[in-house]
Amino acid sequence: MRHAVSSTSNTVVSVSGLLAQIEQSCEGVMILSEGLVRDDLLRSRLTRAEVVRQVRLAADSAARLSQQTRKDLAEPDWSGWALTARRLDDTAALADDALWFAVTALAPATLMWFRVYRQSQPRLFLCEPGGAG
Repeated sequence: MRHAVSSTSNTVVSVSGLLAQIEQSCEGVMILSEGLVRDDLLRSRLTRAEVVRQVRLAADSAARLSQQTRKDLAEPDWSGWALTARRLDDTAALADDALWFAVTALAPATLMWFRVYRQSQPRLFLCEPGGAG
């Protein structure tokens, strides 16, 4: 069983738990932004705030993955998640671009690659009984 250690809390978190959080957050981004064009998302205070929250959750979980896990799952744009998280705290224009990039590229691509990896490396996505996995 592989685990990641949070640098901020020293809490041991399973790889499968982090991957599940990333997946759930990406799904949330996709559901919340479905059918919205960029300007509609950026103007909607409530939807935008929740999409930003979901993007941050995914980016934070991605940052907690070990280098080995990132190597094992090489296709998702891990550096893109890190950059997006930083840009969300930047100027309004950069934050808007980062959010839209997450909605239109990062989240859908990450979900697609997770489906592929779930087939080829299912052990990384398995949670063990009792929440240890």
